[in-house]
Amino acid sequence: MEKINAVITGVGGYVPDYILDNEELSTMVETSDAWIMERIGVKTRHILKPEQGRGTSYMMERAVRQLLAKTGVDPLTVEALYCATTTADYHFPSSASLLIGKTGLRNAFGFDMEAACAGFLYAMEMGACMISSGRFRRIIIVGGDQMSSITNYTDRNTCPIFGDGAAAVLMEATPEAVGLMDSYLRVDGQGYTNLRMEAGGSACPASYETVDKRLHSVYQEGRQVFKHAVTKMSDAVETIVKRNGLTKENITWLVPHQANVRIESAVASRINLSEDKVMINIDHMANTSAGTLPLCLWEYEPLLKKGDNLIFTAFGAGFSWGASYLVWGYDGAEEAAKSPAEFYKEGTMTRQEWYDKRRRE
Repeated sequence: MEKINAVITGVGGYVPDYILDNEELSTMVETSDAWIMERIGVKTRHILKPEQGRGTSYMMERAVRQLLAKTGVDPLTVEALYCATTTADYHFPSSASLLIGKTGLRNAFGFDMEAACAGFLYAMEMGACMISSGRFRRIIIVGGDQMSSITNYTDRNTCPIFGDGAAAVLMEATPEAVGLMDSYLRVDGQGYTNLRMEAGGSACPASYETVDKRLHSVYQEGRQVFKHAVTKMSDAVETIVKRNGLTKENITWLVPHQANVRIESAVASRINLSEDKVMINIDHMANTSAGTLPLCLWEYEPLLKKGDNLIFTAFGAGFSWGASYLVWGYDGAEEAAKSPAEFYKEGTMTRQEWYDKRRRE
């Protein structure tokens, strides 16, 4: 029987127009550009303005629409849609149901997956397994978060970290030796005291008291999370590298969760990978949680070539973490130029022009 692989055949993305830079942030909380850059590596972050009816699904919808426009795929041929997010518009209905309704994917089923910053990594594995089983041939996976909606802008330890954004990938069945080859995914149920949002769930429903105490925002003990993230992500990457016979010479890109530039450097150092092989956009995207990995693909797409070896890794609340090995399936430069500007940003720049401008800056 012919082996079926699941390959990414397109990427779409969206980030809001409004950019919150460190200078403006320093007027909101006691911090500075130097402090943030030294400890986190974030210069700017995109923020979705809290206008009525605009939540995470607003960004996801635009990412999916751009993906469909670029790939020319008939929405009715998409069989499933998975949304990785921690900041769904509502407890219910799901973001996936909203997206399916808004983008015309009437023949697809869908659901949300909540694995914090590791969500896209988990969803990508699930999509690949569904395709490799032979049951499905075309799936869209979306990762994104409106982290500004759960950020406390009086907490200098967390508010500089996060931004908003979403990106989507199309995964399709192929007999070629490309696509998702291997994954090592784990969760240990630890770290509740280190990284959480305490209120808003069934254990601690919303009340005047929880709002007054700002319990609906991200709480993080930075040192503990940093230590575990470096260890777990590095171990997972090393596991994937060893069991697939990869080396620093044949790894084209490391695609790490954009949590902290020092974490990314530490993971790359563990496998002796030079920094020019590490996808980094935390400086202008910040940490978009489940959006970081697909947004990296969206931004670096022009540099990707068929046959490139990519190692993904992420770490999130739970603690949840892992790494995946993917062989890229197409030459990205031509596809990236197809991105309609109106789905990215108000204005006249194409996706390629925006990419080139970013790199010059």
